[in-house]
Amino acid sequence: MSKGKVLVGLSGGVDSSVSALLLKDQGYDVHALFMKNWDDDDGSPYCSAKEDFMDAVFVSEQLNIPLEQVSFSKEYKENVFEYFLEELESGRTPNPDILCNKEIKFKEFYKHALANNFDFIATGHYVNTDHKNLYKGLDETKDQSYFLHAIDKEVLSQSLFPLGEVKKEKVREIARSNNLITSEKKDSTGICFIGERPFPEFIGSYLKGEPGNIVDERGEVIGTHPGLVFYTLGQRQGLGIGGVKGAADLPWYVAKKDLTNNELMCVQGNEHPLLFSNELSTKNLFLLDDTLPNSFDGTAKVRYRQRDQECKIFIENDKMKIVFKEPQRSVTPGQSVVIYNKDKCLGGGEIETIN
Repeated sequence: MSKGKVLVGLSGGVDSSVSALLLKDQGYDVHALFMKNWDDDDGSPYCSAKEDFMDAVFVSEQLNIPLEQVSFSKEYKENVFEYFLEELESGRTPNPDILCNKEIKFKEFYKHALANNFDFIATGHYVNTDHKNLYKGLDETKDQSYFLHAIDKEVLSQSLFPLGEVKKEKVREIARSNNLITSEKKDSTGICFIGERPFPEFIGSYLKGEPGNIVDERGEVIGTHPGLVFYTLGQRQGLGIGGVKGAADLPWYVAKKDLTNNELMCVQGNEHPLLFSNELSTKNLFLLDDTLPNSFDGTAKVRYRQRDQECKIFIENDKMKIVFKEPQRSVTPGQSVVIYNKDKCLGGGEIETIN
């Protein structure tokens, strides 16, 4: 007897392929859906959607499961990409993957599944859930709870994550032993659904940068920039700062974006004090646990793959303030901070201010 009807987000990668296989082996009635969410430049060498769809077709045939393709490109543009551009213009560095998960993979995909009488949705994310709470995946190197901290709790209650207790090496082994076409396929990176294209070139086709000066911490001009939208705090590559008279032989890093004067401040050395901050506050707070006290000790991370950092957490009026035990490097407004109690993900918010 079937455990229920589940719609798997089949991306054409090895993780979603193995997820579909495992669910079928566990006794679920498995169907697959390939999401097409970016239509602007299907002829681009960076767009792998056609190849990914063909891989999804092959996998669905190998597993003998039905596959449909649905486009959420309109919803992606309106609810993810436009906000992404607005944040860049405001001097922040947004994380579209988090918004993509919240608005597309665990909203539009979920709504489509409900409308078609599915009991569950499933993805290849490395996280765990008891259908009430979100937990880190077993594989610490692949845990994706950071990216899923803002999904709706109702959706979480009907989501399955078959890879939550599986390590990446084992996923590859399972794919190979079942001769899945995706067994050796490289993991995708880059902006959610848009791929691994050069960021300045891509953003430059949507936003017009205003050229300005690059200054050091004393305000001395040391170079020029094509627009603040192309830079993020802590950035080292692509600054174009040549030999500066009297400067040490150390790499330069972005320490501040001054929108008022259209200046990019850079400092030398990755341990420079101006690259560090002790506190942050958030906007757009989303909590998976609504029983949290107003203040408590916990851990947090301000970027994916960062080790959990000890901190004091204060929550009031849909805002969160975090005071870290140790100074944090390159905390970036627009990115997300995610809080934890051991392996349990408590939620998070977008970084608004740093101090």
